[in-house]
Amino acid sequence: MSAAVTISIDAMGGDAAPDMVVEGVRMAHERLPHVRYLMFGDSARLEPLLARFPEIKGVCTIHHTDEAVSMEAKPSQVLRTGRKSSMWLAVDAVQKGEAAGIVSAGNTGALMAVSKFVLRTLPGIDRPAIAGMFPTIRGETLMLDLGANVDCNSNNLVEFAVMGEVYARHVLGLEKPSIGLLNVGAEDMKGNDAVKAAAATLREYHLPIDFRGFVEGNDICGGAVDVVVTDGFTGNIALKTAEGTVKLYSTFLKEAFKSSLLAKIGYLLAGHAINKVKVRTDPRRYNGAMFLGLNGIAVKSHGGTDAFGFANAVGVAVELVTHGFNDRIRKEFDRLKPTEASLSQLAAGSR
Repeated sequence: MSAAVTISIDAMGGDAAPDMVVEGVRMAHERLPHVRYLMFGDSARLEPLLARFPEIKGVCTIHHTDEAVSMEAKPSQVLRTGRKSSMWLAVDAVQKGEAAGIVSAGNTGALMAVSKFVLRTLPGIDRPAIAGMFPTIRGETLMLDLGANVDCNSNNLVEFAVMGEVYARHVLGLEKPSIGLLNVGAEDMKGNDAVKAAAATLREYHLPIDFRGFVEGNDICGGAVDVVVTDGFTGNIALKTAEGTVKLYSTFLKEAFKSSLLAKIGYLLAGHAINKVKVRTDPRRYNGAMFLGLNGIAVKSHGGTDAFGFANAVGVAVELVTHGFNDRIRKEFDRLKPTEASLSQLAAGSR
């Protein structure tokens, strides 16, 4: 039997909260019966929702607060005035040791700011990164950063590579995951100074990483490597472009199959195959972006997701806790301490 795990939930975060959040917890409970939940939010709204699902009342504890972080709130504003919000209290429960991880579908910038302020970063890590999974021809690829750090130096990129490699090895179960740096070309002379310096570090300092060099945008979904490393500016654009492309092709397919009687018959004949593609590319299956590098587990669910997607985000948090991800990150960075001076020099030169 799995050991008990407690996850704190920002019950008021997300476009359809708290209804979607409670339903998502119910779905997660079906797969993860050993998990308990601390739900932070308006008890007047949460209690009737939990009453509809008696199967989870025994694993959920409501912590009342009237305050919630809006999707439009600025991170700086939340840091000044949001200490009684459901988001802040849910993160604080991790810092106090009351929960092993936190899941929120709320404001991404605010969640990162609060998480970094309350939990701090792990020793040896300058900045946390947002990591997420992409479906590929070969299976799945982990990509980071997806938006936490718009500007990165070479040291940040090397840290992202180490964190991504540890996640792929211990959580995804890959024996020797391959790492690539996202660039405008595969040639060594291409790219900005930070990307070039990070590549030099990963090649020259004999880090225990299977570094494959530079990869391009079309290599992400091609599955060229197991982990794609980039800055948050480029990563977020790549993520939103991929999401938009999926919606575009879905729209085109729907229009094409409605265009004629023959097309509708074709849809009926190809329905099973189309559904397989739909399931494989369903963004809800990959919901749950991880804030890697924090001194605590924090997972961001897409704000517009449904209960199924939120349940998957909860599953991501439980996986990180179960695999002792942060302890493994600490050990990896302890092993890299002899190279820290060299890494810092390279980072300084790339600023």
